[in-house]
Amino acid sequence: MNDTHELEGDVLKGVSRSFYLSLRFLPAPMRRPVSIAYLLARISDTIADSAAVPAAERTAFLDLHERQVLGLTEGAPWPLRLIDGIPDPKEKRLLVNHIQILEALHSIEPVILSLIHEVLATIIGGQKLDLERFGNASLENIITLPNDSALEDYTWQVAGCVGIFWTKLGFATLGDRFSKAPHEHLLKLAAEYGSGLQLVNILRDLHADFRAGRCYLPVANPHDENILMTAFQAWREIALRRIGSGTEYSKHLRSKRLRIASSLPALIGNETLAMLAGVTMNNLEKVIRVPRKRVYSLLLGTLLRR
Repeated sequence: MNDTHELEGDVLKGVSRSFYLSLRFLPAPMRRPVSIAYLLARISDTIADSAAVPAAERTAFLDLHERQVLGLTEGAPWPLRLIDGIPDPKEKRLLVNHIQILEALHSIEPVILSLIHEVLATIIGGQKLDLERFGNASLENIITLPNDSALEDYTWQVAGCVGIFWTKLGFATLGDRFSKAPHEHLLKLAAEYGSGLQLVNILRDLHADFRAGRCYLPVANPHDENILMTAFQAWREIALRRIGSGTEYSKHLRSKRLRIASSLPALIGNETLAMLAGVTMNNLEKVIRVPRKRVYSLLLGTLLRR
């Protein structure tokens, strides 16, 4: 089997529900670096979420992963105690293939490699901070973020920085063919967009996170459902505005392929936020996702637009 096809096709598709569709529309100079960066970020995300492994050990694995990404430590297979504790077979396959992913990373030209190093260091830093904050969390010990600034910082570290990476990579690989908009304006929109997408994830997963003892919404009493859901709807409005920044961002991109790749997450995000309007905590017990058919319908709509 062709390693490139497996990693950037089958393995990538297995761990990305809708982002894979966006990647397929990216121009070739951007597609491979974004695909590899995404796979490496999903490895760190899978490690961070491996509840069968103690938080301190997960942090050590994240440190090791970061050193491997930076080329400071040679890649080696993950221990079976980590892989065996992952219930999703697609995520298991991702971790089994991590050496091949690292090899693909180190074949990328230095300028682009530095951008990948930068974004992954920020993401992994956010994930390690997350483990530090919520390491002792449980349903009996709900831990919340202390304030709005902490939530803003978290959404920047794990997603806002991705918008910056996407934009810097676009200019580095395509130049003016990426966009003629002022760089600073586009970077601002990109950071807001990434943050908005992470807020969508936080709101959608509120119930599941709560069951694990995590509450990303900074409220004084997470057990007071009225307070909690009032904060939920306030952050939903913020997410709507930031997803709007993503829609504006996409309009500044020069090619149709770029606009499709960049706007699809915003379309899905808006659909998800519409489904979250007025929900209760009980509503969130059932996983809320935009149906696959609807995702393809949104994609078709963007394809038909001029």
